[in-house]
Amino acid sequence: MAIAESAAAGGRIVTIGEILVEIMATQPGDGFRAPIELTGPYPSGAPAIFIDQVAKLGQPCAIISCVGDDDFGWVNIDRLKRDGCDVSGIEVRDDQVTGSAFVRYTTSGDRNFVFNIRNSAAGQTRVTEAAAALLADCAHLHVMGSSLSSASLIRETQEAVAAVKGRGGTISFDPNVRKEILGAPDVLQAISYMLSACDIFMPSGAELTMLTEAKTEAAAIAEILGRGITAVVVKRGAEGASYHDSTQDRRIAGFAVTELDPTGAGDCFGATFVTCRLQGRPIADCLRYAAASGALAVTRRGPMEGTSSFAELDALIGEGAVQ
Repeated sequence: MAIAESAAAGGRIVTIGEILVEIMATQPGDGFRAPIELTGPYPSGAPAIFIDQVAKLGQPCAIISCVGDDDFGWVNIDRLKRDGCDVSGIEVRDDQVTGSAFVRYTTSGDRNFVFNIRNSAAGQTRVTEAAAALLADCAHLHVMGSSLSSASLIRETQEAVAAVKGRGGTISFDPNVRKEILGAPDVLQAISYMLSACDIFMPSGAELTMLTEAKTEAAAIAEILGRGITAVVVKRGAEGASYHDSTQDRRIAGFAVTELDPTGAGDCFGATFVTCRLQGRPIADCLRYAAASGALAVTRRGPMEGTSSFAELDALIGEGAVQ
């Protein structure tokens, strides 16, 4: 089913998964084995960044997650609520601590993370009564591969997917694979399940071929579409993005911006594409807005600090500066 067919423009978008704080090293280097200067905490977690971007675009939305009853949890809840996200599906537990991610950039531009997800409140995420009510009125569910980090999160996510699909809703999946979680039990199996369940697949780079037998990008796209997935949207960073379905292939160049922090750019891209598609906008417009959203995200330090409104996206698009 095409996303635009699943509900009217006012349909609710829901995501399920981790809410974290992110604490960043101020200088590049290799890891955290010596005292270094840090900045943060920033509201974070791939699903949380995604849904905050949806909210900034004025689309009804909600997140299902779990945080501790601590400052790290409330800094996220307050930000999401302020930006217009329904936070009723966030369970606050006084016997858990909010998840965290410490990140440091290497001199080559790669990132190293130290995550606390599985053993934090995020790892206890479940579909509560309030969360079930959100899923009952959900037009579209978005899933991040980073959320498939524990057996309980995998189970709850798969049950949410089944509930939404059973009511005629649609699913998007961003594999968002972190090397730090690939060793977790059943992660690759869970990612494979999501690839078979989603309507739209949104990989970056090597993620496109990770779960196929294909050796080329074109063959991988053909194989994935052959599984019944409606569309593949490939995020290409500064080089833009491409869209592929059974009838068309489209590509858009990236926008020329000064990169400060790329964390969250892919999440903003995906959120904007899904929102625009749910609103029934043409594919070309969805790609253009999504690419602009990802571009604006990298210009601000902090994973959720780069979410933007349609007015801000229109301003960047109006400048017309592409790579």
